[in-house]
Amino acid sequence: MKYDKLVTNKKIFYNKQKNFGGIMKKLCWILVFGIIIMSGLSAYACFGRHKGINKGKTRAASEFEILPTMDTESNAKNTVWVGTFQLIWNDLMDEIIHNPVEFAGEKSVMAGLLNKKSFMTNDLNESSYYKKLGLASYELKKEIEQGIKSKFNEKSDILDKFNWAPAKGKYILYAMLKKDFEYIKTFDKLEDGEFVGSKGLVKYFGIDRNSRQELRHTVKVLFYNGDDDYAVALTSKQGDIVYLYRTDDKNTFDKLYEGMMKKAESYMGIRSFGKKDELKIPLLDFKKEREFKELCNKPIKNSDYMIMKALETVQFKMTEAGVKLKSEAGMMVALTCAPSFRDEPRYFYFNNRYVIFLQEKDKPYFAMKIEDAKTLQGK
Repeated sequence: MKYDKLVTNKKIFYNKQKNFGGIMKKLCWILVFGIIIMSGLSAYACFGRHKGINKGKTRAASEFEILPTMDTESNAKNTVWVGTFQLIWNDLMDEIIHNPVEFAGEKSVMAGLLNKKSFMTNDLNESSYYKKLGLASYELKKEIEQGIKSKFNEKSDILDKFNWAPAKGKYILYAMLKKDFEYIKTFDKLEDGEFVGSKGLVKYFGIDRNSRQELRHTVKVLFYNGDDDYAVALTSKQGDIVYLYRTDDKNTFDKLYEGMMKKAESYMGIRSFGKKDELKIPLLDFKKEREFKELCNKPIKNSDYMIMKALETVQFKMTEAGVKLKSEAGMMVALTCAPSFRDEPRYFYFNNRYVIFLQEKDKPYFAMKIEDAKTLQGK
């Protein structure tokens, strides 16, 4: 009896131990699967965050773009073109390369569009621009600064971004386009309102039912083909014209301008701004810069030159009183074989994750990765 009881107790103990072991085994598997799932979710979340950041960067990059030519295509929400960069590109072709600019081993769509010379100095009054080309020197920089001060009472936002140290075959091309004009009459400030595609209210000016009759005489209707297809022209005291064209077309600027003029020519409606007509224009005020890196550090065919730096700025303000525009363009061109080929300063800052190797003969004898330098600097 005692033996049977002992055997029975051992079986019970064994079964309990077996059950406990099975439970623990299941718990371990559950824990493992839990860790895998949590790791996966964490990785996915991290990927999602990085993906979101990248998407944000993509969106930010496409919010605004300065275009080099009127026939440049773009998917950006807001785009702007000023002829300033075209002026210095023309000088690059005429005075330095003496040919259209083509890059060795690569076909550049941007260079091809700029080579068309679709905008030139004779498209402007001489009083509206200043440009200069010469071998890099601090004297040239000073001459440009004095030139724009004398002509426009302006200072440059870009000259300090170039390396002016003299070197053989190193040229600087510069241009400023400056416009400042007033409308025939100052328009009325209107109530803030919505703008499709914008968050929050937008400031407006123009003409509403309470505006003075004299304001209506300063607006010319080019055409009105419905609620989404119309254009007007605003005249100024200085003779400049502001065209405003409402359209959903997504063509390039040159095609949009051509289409607007064709519609204006064929329009048979009333061109005067009527007593019941209203005008609503957003106030604009921005300052943007673009560096054309896609044109730089590429040998130019049939020459010994390459573009080292190329950029353009646009500062624009449009209010109920008029328009202020300031645009600069600059370019540095150097000989590809000159000692000053790498003209820009280089900053070797090891202020982020980096690796150290120590070597005496053929192989390193020490290697170290640093991600937190602070903890390795002692007391």
